[in-house]
Amino acid sequence: MAAVRAVLGSRGGPALRPPPGQSRGAAGGLLQLLGRWLNNMEVAVAWGERLQRQRLQRRNAYCGFLRDTYGDNVAAAAFTLSLGGRVRFEGQEHWMQPEGRWHPEVLRLRDVPVVAVDLSGSPLTYSGLDNLVPLTQLQHLDLSGCPHLDDWALGRLHVFGDSLQELSVSRCPRITERGLATLHHLQLLRRLDVAGVHVPSPGLVHILLEEMLPGCQVLGLDLGDSVKMGTPMPPGRGQSPP
Repeated sequence: MAAVRAVLGSRGGPALRPPPGQSRGAAGGLLQLLGRWLNNMEVAVAWGERLQRQRLQRRNAYCGFLRDTYGDNVAAAAFTLSLGGRVRFEGQEHWMQPEGRWHPEVLRLRDVPVVAVDLSGSPLTYSGLDNLVPLTQLQHLDLSGCPHLDDWALGRLHVFGDSLQELSVSRCPRITERGLATLHHLQLLRRLDVAGVHVPSPGLVHILLEEMLPGCQVLGLDLGDSVKMGTPMPPGRGQSPP
């Protein structure tokens, strides 16, 4: 009995207390501080994400003033250069690249159509395409590695059906086979690069793209995947007719 009392303590004896620095008050204070810190971190992260979205929207804003003042080609060229891209006008052999905030040669070519745009790796978004869709003689468009480009944005490229010959959407993480299906409007395409686009059964998607775009060279999808998955290949594509 004495041993039990020694362990549990008697009714009249002093209550057991935690070691100094680990009282309930101290623990509660630490929890409150931790809670406030986590809450502040969440607010800071949310604020940072909001600022990033706003900055992205500003960079993809519609260049309405430039278009109204200097025309579609100047507006598209200025927008492309502002995102760090390159542009080429008709008759040019060299690409025009960004030089500071403005490129003086753009205004001298205001009456010359833009035929090539390279926005690879840029923060282009769906709304940013507003600056490009008015182009009527665009032949080459490189959108590879654009992290914000999605299927909805790809669906807007149908406006280039009468001119576009080369298109790259390789390494765009948000593009799927649904977006690729919208490219059937681009009947003048001669080269399509879709390397790194994540689609189920790449070999089958490759075949469907070739059927959808006759005369177009499709790059970046492995035909062999169709055979591995048991999908029959049409005659003339690595398989003899029965």
